[in-house]
Amino acid sequence: MVVAAGDDQVGHAPTVVRLKHDHFGSINKISLGDTIVIRRNLREAAFGLRWFARWIAGHEARSLRVLAGLDGLPRLLAFDADWLDRSYIAGRPMQEAQPRDLAYFRAARRLLLAMHRLGVAHNDLAKEPNWLVRDDGRPALIDFQMGWISPSRSRFFRLLAREDLRHLLKHKRHYLPESLTPVERRVLARRSWIARAWSNSGKRVYNFVTRRLLNYRDNEGRG
Repeated sequence: MVVAAGDDQVGHAPTVVRLKHDHFGSINKISLGDTIVIRRNLREAAFGLRWFARWIAGHEARSLRVLAGLDGLPRLLAFDADWLDRSYIAGRPMQEAQPRDLAYFRAARRLLLAMHRLGVAHNDLAKEPNWLVRDDGRPALIDFQMGWISPSRSRFFRLLAREDLRHLLKHKRHYLPESLTPVERRVLARRSWIARAWSNSGKRVYNFVTRRLLNYRDNEGRG
């Protein structure tokens, strides 16, 4: 069930909590009874960037459609030019929960492999806020705005999927460095040309545009 803004489905207005607001819109947690929806409101994007906000929201919608039914990922509930609604996953972002249980990282790897088998790479897993530790300790992923879909799992897709795994291993190295296997250490040591290009140039341009020009931070909650 989708909770629309202003709906009064049980005689009460929904409770809306704003989680984030930036040039690309706002993200709100909408509660009505037992129903909780996470809404990306694209109408609140900066006027000149609204087209881009809708474009990356479209990436998220398409990715979630392909991944529908996979445990540990939100379900797409609705998407149009004004907003994207997805299901709520109870849990805390990685930087708050600080997982130090090896079972979490093993389950996270299985989640990534299942996602990649369906032809979707997340492509934005360096950010800890995109990793959740659910209330039962299992992993979940959110924010598929940079999702890359490749039904044929092309060579470029496989590079992106490998980067997904490398970012997971970097988080594992941070929280459980002693648990890294020799194979995992070799994966971390071998950076792809994508990672090298991003570190050498792309990241600098991205940081200049987002932080200097847009005054935008994409790692909220890092604390």
